[in-house]
Amino acid sequence: MSFRTDGYPDQADPGVDRALRVLSFAGLAILLFLGGALIAIVDVFPSQLLKDAYSGGVALYSRWTQYQDVTRTDLWQPARTDARGVTVNQAGRIQPGYTLYSSGHEAAAFLMAADGTVVHAWRRPYSSVWTSQSPVRDPLPDRNVYFRKVEAFPNGDLLALYEGAGDTPYGYGMVMLDRESGIRWRYFGHAHHDFDIDRDGRIYVLTQESRSKPMARMDHLAKTRLDDFLDILSPDGVPLRRVSLLEALARSRFEHLIYTVPAPSVGDPLHTNTLKVLTPEMAAALPGTAPGQVLLSFRDIGAVAVLDLEREEIVWALRGPWYGQHDPDLLPNGNLLVFDNLGAFRNPGGRTRVIEVDPRSGAVMWRYQGTAERPLESEIRGDQQRLANGNTLINESSGGRILEVTPAGEVVWEYVNPERTGDRDQWIPIVASARRLRPEFEMPGSP
Repeated sequence: MSFRTDGYPDQADPGVDRALRVLSFAGLAILLFLGGALIAIVDVFPSQLLKDAYSGGVALYSRWTQYQDVTRTDLWQPARTDARGVTVNQAGRIQPGYTLYSSGHEAAAFLMAADGTVVHAWRRPYSSVWTSQSPVRDPLPDRNVYFRKVEAFPNGDLLALYEGAGDTPYGYGMVMLDRESGIRWRYFGHAHHDFDIDRDGRIYVLTQESRSKPMARMDHLAKTRLDDFLDILSPDGVPLRRVSLLEALARSRFEHLIYTVPAPSVGDPLHTNTLKVLTPEMAAALPGTAPGQVLLSFRDIGAVAVLDLEREEIVWALRGPWYGQHDPDLLPNGNLLVFDNLGAFRNPGGRTRVIEVDPRSGAVMWRYQGTAERPLESEIRGDQQRLANGNTLINESSGGRILEVTPAGEVVWEYVNPERTGDRDQWIPIVASARRLRPEFEMPGSP
């Protein structure tokens, strides 16, 4: 190598040149990283774009991995038993009637007799319902989409709510099916978790939307978040009205509950998972409420609340001895029956319990949480139903199990989801919803 008189080489050494380039790129990357971190910390433009891009990347990666292996979704759990079907059936001690349930392994609903015989089933894959009118632009494969909630009618129709595991928003819409699973109508709002039907046949359903609408005095919430709504549909699925639940809470005297949103939930602050339209009997059992108002469960702030639709405002709310709760039922005695997903960590039995709570005192009047041998455990999902004979039907969703227990806590009926997957049948699908129908319910044409 020759040198100029100023001491610099006439030609750069290729190895040195490569090293300098690597150092330059590394330095630039470090500066970009530090700059992005600083922007995020001080929350100035374009911090939200960076946060949204990061969240989108994480969601896409999660979606891709769950697309490849459905057992990586929360629709499948490790099987806790080899048993399948009805394992306990004490005739004469159980509430008569069919059990209607849905499962995480497919978009289907099953009408089952006490001995486990499926007397009827409805099946409708989401791919056969979806059209370009849906806000779900790129639906997950059918194995990731299931019926979260179902309701059967005496004429054989079924109303079903779709959810897509591994997608955001995860609400995929609703469909009304006839007895043969033909489509009567479909609704493509981002319906999720729950719906109810009033005495006039109108349908009340929870929906969600990803939006960035600012909320006064709510800077702790994520700028882009999942907001929950209550949509009201006509009996044939035509949208009639929409109410923002976050705004209804913010304009009420219970606004302070929004400040209790835990840090991991600021992107999904309410995570509403239950709604029930108050009948005159229910409203009479809970002072300060009225027929037509709506009972709600806000999981992530641990609150059960009542929405007044005329004022679009929360008019009653309670935080109780539960954690991560689902499916509050208002009983005729005025107590609340609640599926308490994570409220029993330090008690015998499982982490989950079903509790009956006096809302006036907060006292737990009754509980069931299984035993050390058969604990009750469902970290997410789950529901229960107080039956006419005084027993309680419990859907241990993550365990893939439905059981009926007496007031003394004795299991008099039990059903374990018979579906399995895996090379050793080690995975069981969740039971998404379960309900004992009235004894007089009969499917048209059923034996």
